[in-house]
Amino acid sequence: MEAAEAEVRLLLQEARESIEAARSYRRELQQRLRGLHQAREQIKDSATLTRDVLEQHFSDLKGTLKKLLDERLMSLLQEVDVIEQESIKPLDECQKLIEHGVSTADDLLREGESAVDGDVGQQNEKLCNFTKKALHIQLDSLPEVPSLVDVPCLSAQLDDCLLTILKNQIFRHGTVASRPPVQLEEFVEKPGGILVRWCKVDEDFVPQDYRLQYRKSSASHFEDVYVGSETEFMVLHIDPNVDYQFRVCARGDGRQEWSPWSVPQTGCTSLVPHEWTTGLEGYSLSSRRNIALRNDSQSCGVLYSKAPTYFCGQTLTFRIETVGQPDRRDSLGVCVEQRNGDDSLQRDKAVCISTNGAVFVNGKEMTNQLPAVTSGSTVTFDMEVVQLGPCSNEGGNFKLRVTISSNNREVVFDWVLDQCCGSLVASRKPELSPRPGLAVCAEARAWRERSACRRTRGSSLSMAPRMGHPRHKGLYPNPLCSCDSSSVGEADSPFSNFCCISRSLATALSMDMMLI
Repeated sequence: MEAAEAEVRLLLQEARESIEAARSYRRELQQRLRGLHQAREQIKDSATLTRDVLEQHFSDLKGTLKKLLDERLMSLLQEVDVIEQESIKPLDECQKLIEHGVSTADDLLREGESAVDGDVGQQNEKLCNFTKKALHIQLDSLPEVPSLVDVPCLSAQLDDCLLTILKNQIFRHGTVASRPPVQLEEFVEKPGGILVRWCKVDEDFVPQDYRLQYRKSSASHFEDVYVGSETEFMVLHIDPNVDYQFRVCARGDGRQEWSPWSVPQTGCTSLVPHEWTTGLEGYSLSSRRNIALRNDSQSCGVLYSKAPTYFCGQTLTFRIETVGQPDRRDSLGVCVEQRNGDDSLQRDKAVCISTNGAVFVNGKEMTNQLPAVTSGSTVTFDMEVVQLGPCSNEGGNFKLRVTISSNNREVVFDWVLDQCCGSLVASRKPELSPRPGLAVCAEARAWRERSACRRTRGSSLSMAPRMGHPRHKGLYPNPLCSCDSSSVGEADSPFSNFCCISRSLATALSMDMMLI
């Protein structure tokens, strides 16, 4: 009996598994049917659009050619009119002269015939007057009439090879491509932006430049966002959780025309831009709250980012353009919690590098030291999770592998975070390992330059110079690659990770927290 029931349960289990497999199989087939439908619609829609473009283009071409031919015909006809008028004018003058001579000769003939046939008594006087008049007229003087070879004989010179040239050009004009030579390859979410990558799919095509366009899905027209030779571009000013459509084309080497557009694809970002916390005395923020300018306030403190937004796996780069008199307490780094009232980053739950190159971990200075932070220095932070789970003998719930690089040197160490931060670790996606959110911190007492982080290629955060107030020489975002972020999003976990600046009288430091 029990064996029979077990067999029934086994059969039921197998039946359920088969049913679930059938459902999954049906879902996959339905998904593929939708894919086929989309492919068919793409072919039909693109074919219809291509027909419309071809018809419109050749219609415009016909109209343009007809207009050009009519203009050329009118020009040639006007040229004929000018030659005709200029050639006829001397002939008209000669004709008038000859007609006047004929009229004079007629009058002379009548007068001579009257003198010869008149009365004998008056004949001598008439003959005398006629003779004098005939001598005065100079009957032996005749106007010269040009010969036919000396006057214009108009004709039209038409080169029949034009039709052959036009025919060859027309037959080679335009092509129909079944696939564009470049296609969009990848969208990478960034805070307040999307990193768009594309690739060449036609091996015979030699690209010279690429042209990237985008639009909101609700918009009707695309707009240019990048033209250049790179195969990736960071598109900024992206509203979070809003779909954008992208397309790319290329221009062949030595060509003027652009290739057909790639298949439009949709991308979006859920990561909003970073911004500084408002209301901290001692710093003035830009309208987008991504630039913090040190003012004349005597107060001193740490300026934090509004929310924890930096996650492990990102590379954070500071580029310092100009510094003032160094102060050992000035530092750049990351922290895991915001502490109002602190005036130093060299404390617990923070890692930082001071201007003299000393590295501090949880407030303790490491033996290893990096080069001093000077004008033109670049400092990068890389972090990855190396331990998760229950507390270890060291008392940490997890620890991070931190790499700080500056001037071609680097320091690598494990940053142990205590148990109070353990419950604040979360992951962006359930299937991924947890990634703690961290923060960028900047503390500067002696830096007299105003600086702003900007997005650059290579997943970095950097600073770019621009002159500012005469008392606060400035570093502003490079206008070509500034992230220009305007808001900051919620972190994936409540793990406190704040960007902060410890400020003093000589400080004028700002930072754009857009990460790449």
